[in-house]
Amino acid sequence: MTEATATTAISTDPTRRARLAEFWYYFSENRGAVIGLFFFLFLVLLAIFAPLVAPHNPTIQFREAVLLPPVWQEGGRATFLLGTDAVGRDMLSRLIYGTRFSLFVGVIVTVLSLTGGILVGVIAGYFRGWIDTVIMRVMDIILAFPSLLLALVLVAVLGPGLTNAMIAIALVFQPHFVRLTRAAVMTEKTRDYVVAAKVAGAGHARLMFKTILPNCMAPLIVQATLSFSSAILDAAALGFLGMGAQPPTPEWGTMLAEAREFILRAWWVVTLPGLAILVTVLAINLMGDGLRDALDPKLKRS
Repeated sequence: MTEATATTAISTDPTRRARLAEFWYYFSENRGAVIGLFFFLFLVLLAIFAPLVAPHNPTIQFREAVLLPPVWQEGGRATFLLGTDAVGRDMLSRLIYGTRFSLFVGVIVTVLSLTGGILVGVIAGYFRGWIDTVIMRVMDIILAFPSLLLALVLVAVLGPGLTNAMIAIALVFQPHFVRLTRAAVMTEKTRDYVVAAKVAGAGHARLMFKTILPNCMAPLIVQATLSFSSAILDAAALGFLGMGAQPPTPEWGTMLAEAREFILRAWWVVTLPGLAILVTVLAINLMGDGLRDALDPKLKRS
């Protein structure tokens, strides 16, 4: 018994290592994906250690240093490397803390939409019939509305705020996961291993979530990565429109909204938050491309 267990452990471990090595091989072939991954990890560390890295409290107002330019521009100070905003708050500190809010929004929205989408999509794809019809017609109705407009309406109903914005964006993103999960489940449901498990007496819950679902995760992981970046963009858009995070929260979209009137005489208060959004979303999208290449067997080279 002990020898069999040891043999199983030895045979399983190299297989897992081989899969990880194969995944990293195809992922690392995409240099943009590797750059995106390392930049994303840098943002995660920046968000975790924001209180240690940020030179100032993001909400403290330095009244003697209103609209100071960055340090390399005439009139800038070394104390405020990226300048200050219209009420004297340090731009660098607000951008660093803004990383926390953006990544938090991305994680929560992705988890909510992925979890709900998987649950509903597995039910629709497995049972089919009238259940599938009802679920998919509801998803079609949601997809018929522009995503940002629907999120804006939902936030208007729920009330402005970051929490309600995350709930609204998660609801808007859910149909994408439902449709993707349903299609994958319908494909896997007819496979021999599913039929064998059914003959062996596996129940519906076991078939859906332990037999079929693990084999449907590859496209869902890629979609989750792309939805992560879209969630950051939509949260910033809602914040810009005044329906997301509320001042003085150092959220990038809210920072853009507060800086609109200074776009001509203080370029840094608008440009820097916009660049932060651009670079973050670009890095996550590049990482998503690499995941697609590594997880999709059709894209793998022989």
